[in-house]
Amino acid sequence: MDWFSDFFRSISDNYGHFFSWSDIVGTLSDPVSWGIIGSLVLLEGLLSADNALVLAVMVKHLPKEQQKKALFYGILGAYLFRFLAIGLGTYLIGFWEVKVAGALYLFYIAYKGLFKGGGEEGETKNRGASFWKTVLLVELMDIAFSIDSVIAAFGLSNEVWVLFLGGILGVLMMRGVAQLFLKLIARFPELEQTAFLLIAIIAGKMLAGAFGYEMPHVVFFTILIAVFVGTILYSSGKKKREANRKV
Repeated sequence: MDWFSDFFRSISDNYGHFFSWSDIVGTLSDPVSWGIIGSLVLLEGLLSADNALVLAVMVKHLPKEQQKKALFYGILGAYLFRFLAIGLGTYLIGFWEVKVAGALYLFYIAYKGLFKGGGEEGETKNRGASFWKTVLLVELMDIAFSIDSVIAAFGLSNEVWVLFLGGILGVLMMRGVAQLFLKLIARFPELEQTAFLLIAIIAGKMLAGAFGYEMPHVVFFTILIAVFVGTILYSSGKKKREANRKV
């Protein structure tokens, strides 16, 4: 039973980081941590802008006040799921086999999004459901939306407060500024594909980490900025070329 004791002690230590003031201060005062948090928020926003609309459709049949409550309870469920997943995941991600499995899953998600159109959500129907049934469905949908983001997050960091803050701000962004990201994607449609390209890059980073190579943060952030800015420049140039052809 030694393995069980070690497992339980490791998990307890991981959750202990959530309540460590030194860990919180260390995260908030580290520019690299904020760079990773910003990357997680950007990725969540690009991937989840349409998810906010799916959730809005799910609660549309409820009275206005209940709509806000249902979405709020959904956020609480998403935070609880991330809390549980991050505490357990920061232990599991220490095993190279888990890193390889996570990387392969992210490659699969990227492949689906880039070549199979797998990033699109289907139409959600939820008419006539009671308030608490709607809350349950919203909770389940939030968890489903969170899984890919949480796995991608482990490709960037194993610091619990970095992951949790990235998740909190990402979920808030999904609900609060979804329209902004939808407008950004509408203006530069290629950004939707870019999100899946970034997932492929994170998968590569995770896979390399499984075999002992850790990509320097400066290199990763440079790639991230280059891909994001490059996509916007490419999209703008493409629009100009199409406009010139029409003229």
